[in-house]
Amino acid sequence: MNSKSFAITAVTLAALVSGAAIAQDKGASIKGEKERCYGISLAGKNDCAAGPGTSCAGTNKTDYQGNAWKYVAKGTCTGIKTPTGSGSLKPI
Repeated sequence: MNSKSFAITAVTLAALVSGAAIAQDKGASIKGEKERCYGISLAGKNDCAAGPGTSCAGTNKTDYQGNAWKYVAKGTCTGIKTPTGSGSLKPI
């Protein structure tokens, strides 16, 4: 195998491996069960729903706003502690 063919093969293999790693990362985040956790997001960092005057993701106005939620791993929400209390599965 000449050096040009070897270089092309190496680059192709590297691209395939990195593409598979990226796809695997995306798959892991999609596969894991998630739940909405209210009252844990910082201002402008919610995933969606933040009450009147907001549209969706990134629109909550205050830290730990009770009607704004973020996705977290299922079963972890109520164990998340904030300066204002724990996360909630329902709007606070």
